[in-house]
Amino acid sequence: QVQLVESGGGLVQAGGSLRISCVASGHTGDIYTMAWFRQAPGKEREFVAAISGTARIYFTDSLKGRFTISRDNAKATVFLHMNSLGPEDTAVYYCATHCDDLGPAPECHYWGRGTQVTVSS
Repeated sequence: QVQLVESGGGLVQAGGSLRISCVASGHTGDIYTMAWFRQAPGKEREFVAAISGTARIYFTDSLKGRFTISRDNAKATVFLHMNSLGPEDTAVYYCATHCDDLGPAPECHYWGRGTQVTVSS
């Protein structure tokens, strides 16, 4: 079993930046791909980015250049750095791991409960 806990969400003004984190515990390992997804109100969940245990990265095209993903294997933590945020980025952001692929639509076995990011205009 793996538990994932996201943190760092909140309210930010348009144009601002935010870093959200996800800490994994349980049967974690450096080899497992970790990923971020998000779900905006009234929309389906969408893939954001994933990072492998060897730091290979896959990003959804629309977010390249504004978001970056990183991980600290020693702390079993993955980060999502978000810049130039706009109201369209308002969503619940979910962390996931034990994913079968990097992208563009990885299937992941374990999920966190999410952290809310709200961008005001």
